[in-house]
Amino acid sequence: MSRPEQTPVQAGQPQRPGAASLAERDPRVPPQQLVAELVPPPRFADVRFASYVPAPDQPTQAEAVAGMSAFGERVLAGGGGRAGGLAGLFKRRSAPQGAPGIYLDGGFGVGKTHLLSSLYHQVVTEGGRTAAYGTFVEYTNLVGALGFRQAVDALAPHDLVCIDEFELDDPGDTVLMSRLMRELVDRDVKLAATSNTLPGALGEGRFAAQDFQREIQALAGQFAVQRVDGEDYRHRGLPAAPAPLDDAAVERTAAGSPGATLDDFGAVLAHLARVHPSRYGAMVRDTAAVCLRGVSTVSDQMVGLRLVVLADRLYDRDIPVVASGTPFDAVFTEELLQGGYRKKYLRAVSRLSALARDGAALAGPAA
Repeated sequence: MSRPEQTPVQAGQPQRPGAASLAERDPRVPPQQLVAELVPPPRFADVRFASYVPAPDQPTQAEAVAGMSAFGERVLAGGGGRAGGLAGLFKRRSAPQGAPGIYLDGGFGVGKTHLLSSLYHQVVTEGGRTAAYGTFVEYTNLVGALGFRQAVDALAPHDLVCIDEFELDDPGDTVLMSRLMRELVDRDVKLAATSNTLPGALGEGRFAAQDFQREIQALAGQFAVQRVDGEDYRHRGLPAAPAPLDDAAVERTAAGSPGATLDDFGAVLAHLARVHPSRYGAMVRDTAAVCLRGVSTVSDQMVGLRLVVLADRLYDRDIPVVASGTPFDAVFTEELLQGGYRKKYLRAVSRLSALARDGAALAGPAA
């Protein structure tokens, strides 16, 4: 992997008394725990379709609620992946026609994760069926931890598999996910996914996607696409990003917030290179706030993508970010923002800015 462009600070950097360090955490997650934790993140534990408020001027949002809810009814009526082998095959042939998956396509901040989590709760919490819920990287890591066949066997008993942030970043992921989706559908598992990219255009601008059109089109063929339009709800009527605090305010907030961490930004970036992205969620578990000194602009692609995953895990868990240095709407270079991963970076800016507003409120007016 590429090195962070900042001079790394060692993990044992001096901290304020009582403040934990994110850069000293290296969690190990047993494979069986990976399966058990395939549930919606804490931020979306209580959402439902009824709590999603469609914008009156964006009809596709109300259509997405109706489409996802109707798909959930199909899952509940069909029973999903409980029947395997020949039984599952005969069941599929007699089932009503329709794509085995639904795919929410739309920009960041329009509520796709809310809707996907609502579908999970419709099937599991209200319907009493089984489902798995994870991000794309969590599923690829599951295959890496269990092996392909064992991962299929772990997911196949579910009626529904939900995949948030579906994105193809390299040829290996493309071949892997194409095969995984095909095997799950063959066992009558229903699929639901969210993405910022139409399924047929996955991978464009990131690798030689034209060489993997068979796999990409096979993936696309599993889904009916539901478009969700709208503006990023996290910034409706709010500034793009709050002004950064100074180092003293960051340290003071960390010292006064039980469960907060305190690190230099460069140390965290260096540490992210040593921890697999699938473990970032475990790394920030039970963290009250993440306090960062000296946020600076990131220009390296690999460093930026790791920061994107960290931002997602912090946002999933409602963890405020208290920071000094560069504001988060300038944390990525223009070159990164205009490249093949543009949508990922914009999502991270949106989420980090929202968390920084929470952090500024935690710091208080004295900051």
